[in-house]
Amino acid sequence: LPAFYANIVLLNVSNLPFRLQKLKEMFISKFGSAPKFYVRAPGRVNLIGEHIDYCGYAVLPMAIEQDILIAVEPVKTQVVQLANTNSLYLDFSTSVNNIQINKTKPQWHNYFLCGLKGIQEHFGLNNPTGMNCLLDGTIPPSSGLSSSSALVCCAGLVTLRANGKTLSKVELAEICTKSERYIGTEGGGMDQSISFLAEEGTAKLIEFSPLRATDVRLPSGAAFVIANSCVESNKAATSHYNIRVMECRLATKLLSKSKGLDWKKMLRLHDVQTKLGVGLEEMLTIVEEVLHPEPYSTEEICKCLGISLEELRAQILSQNTQDVSTFKLYQRAKHVYSEAARVLEFKKICNEAPANAIQLLGELMNQSYISCREMYECSCPELDRLVDICLQFGAIGSRLTGAGWGGCTVSMVPTDKLNAFLKNVRKAYYQTDVQRLALEKNSLFATKPGRGALVFVEA
Repeated sequence: LPAFYANIVLLNVSNLPFRLQKLKEMFISKFGSAPKFYVRAPGRVNLIGEHIDYCGYAVLPMAIEQDILIAVEPVKTQVVQLANTNSLYLDFSTSVNNIQINKTKPQWHNYFLCGLKGIQEHFGLNNPTGMNCLLDGTIPPSSGLSSSSALVCCAGLVTLRANGKTLSKVELAEICTKSERYIGTEGGGMDQSISFLAEEGTAKLIEFSPLRATDVRLPSGAAFVIANSCVESNKAATSHYNIRVMECRLATKLLSKSKGLDWKKMLRLHDVQTKLGVGLEEMLTIVEEVLHPEPYSTEEICKCLGISLEELRAQILSQNTQDVSTFKLYQRAKHVYSEAARVLEFKKICNEAPANAIQLLGELMNQSYISCREMYECSCPELDRLVDICLQFGAIGSRLTGAGWGGCTVSMVPTDKLNAFLKNVRKAYYQTDVQRLALEKNSLFATKPGRGALVFVEA
């Protein structure tokens, strides 16, 4: 792939789009000078493939129109000043030579610092450029649409441009995936990859090790609708997400040991399949044979692996899962292997485009949701209610998207039923609750595959 600056868009100064013009005016008012460039990174919706990227399996997201947009002015002082158009997010400033990321309080500026630090460390920048930055975001926060990862990606690209460096999109995605872990989230790389690799008009099959993206043409005759449950879910602020990552890692260890593999070197469920050289269906059979549905205590895990509790905590568990006493391994592994198979089947149907493609894809989405709810336990009552409403009013398939425990659903709706669907879901879910009604405007919308991250420079 070419260096990222192939994605620079030149804009006529006298004809800046309204949002950029407004951001520029606010920047001048805030900092007393004009921005030199702008960077945009989109949010995303994952159509299918939940909680499997960090297990090494392919996922199928698309970028959405909602995004993070940052106006930037490099400065000679080695200070980064961050401001936000939303007054709920307080100003922040720090020395570029002393980046401190607070994992205990995942405030908005810490995600910017993740991207900043990732680029600095990749290039070993000893004298990094200071910056004035003003951020404007249209992705609903903690909604499962990747607002935090979009901010990390945007910050990484801002830092790259301000310091006169270049990288490919793939390199940027990989660096931003690693750098988001500074805030304590053990993510797998889907969000960052689609943010950089997305192209307008197509979803992407994102594969890992090595990272690559393949176009997936979605069927005509159906729209994808995002509906926000209005329950916020912040991956870095809760332990749910990282516990699931550890459960998958522990399942990997036990499955590997049962098959005589070098379990100490095995980290992801995909690694087990690769080493055994079998298909996903056979992996599901192995899960049934090796793992039991009852939760595993740390003592039982230690006994299975022949290690002490101290070794388990020091060598396998992450810092924020040290005190967890039981883990569900059978359910998590079963979800991952079945979900990985659904992703490949989804892509196959899109490629072959049979007459009943929409029906088949909808069934896969519904199966994915049931597995997320029952085997991965990452839903919540509001998401369950919203999925039921969407299916009731004409969605062929509906599922939670993103980490879960709140956030959004994505539904596939025949285009001829779209207007009635939106009207009925609005009435049944949002207009029955005062709090949801206040958030309704940005909570329910049809979306198409959007563009990846961009740099804007005034011509």
